[in-house]
Amino acid sequence: MEELTEIRRDAEELFGLCPGLTLPAFGEPSEHVPELDEAFRFVDEPTRAILLGFAHNRRVYLHGPHGSGKSSHIEQVAARLNWPCVRVNLDGHVTRADLVGRDMVVLRDGKQVTEFVPGILVWALERPVALVFDEYDAGRPDVMFVIQRVLESQGRFTLLDQNRVITPHRHFRLFATANTAGQGDASGLYAGTQALNQAQMDRWHIIAELGYLAPEREQEVLRSRLPSLDEETLRRMTVLAGLCRQAHHQGDLSTLVSLRTLITWAENLALVGDEASAFRMAFFNRCDDAERALVAEIFQRCFDRELELGDGSTALF
Repeated sequence: MEELTEIRRDAEELFGLCPGLTLPAFGEPSEHVPELDEAFRFVDEPTRAILLGFAHNRRVYLHGPHGSGKSSHIEQVAARLNWPCVRVNLDGHVTRADLVGRDMVVLRDGKQVTEFVPGILVWALERPVALVFDEYDAGRPDVMFVIQRVLESQGRFTLLDQNRVITPHRHFRLFATANTAGQGDASGLYAGTQALNQAQMDRWHIIAELGYLAPEREQEVLRSRLPSLDEETLRRMTVLAGLCRQAHHQGDLSTLVSLRTLITWAENLALVGDEASAFRMAFFNRCDDAERALVAEIFQRCFDRELELGDGSTALF
């Protein structure tokens, strides 16, 4: 196993946060280090939680609405520290064996032999890796109890089939992202999520929330990614996103415009050159038929033009 050269970086110099905090980092990027996004904009409180996770080996649970940049925050911190980072989506198909490992038939010197192949959790535990469990509140119960065994900072992991106890690498870090705070979802937006075992939630050292950015910050993100967009268009787009979120909170819309949706809309706009066409492709076409009139009205209020539908007609309020 290749050992990385550890260096120290100043948190305030890198992120403008946590004066006096020195972060462990690595001198050169390796295979699993995420690609650096120079245009990324960090949110202070969640970033501070993530930095504490890297600096002090704290387990960090980050929750918030979809498309708000939860996983990207962790990845971009890792990118600036040259820290290998692996994401695992806890969908319903991830099993205990995927995390722990299993006996498999492999080729050795041209012969088939049966040997234990470690799963992603066992593999990561023995390496300088930040392991991120995405969609944590959608994991299967048997999978969640496997993870519970390593949530303590120095949590050793016992491989019963191998009669072996794994001590985590000193640079192993564990993070999770979710749409809920572990209490389940009452909004109906996040099908498949569930209330989490509170004994397990109690083992997460730091729980942080990341919501959508303020309009000015969202404009900064869009501006940095697509500098060709004019300022008035950026302002109108973020105003529309805010009005859609407000309508969602009031129960008038079942979907909302996330930061990811805004970025997709801006990218589509750069390709097709028309705000309405780009908006239809990024958001409008996935709205419920009964709600499209409201969305079209919001678009008209923000852009002072009717929202033409794909068949050439206009949306009727």
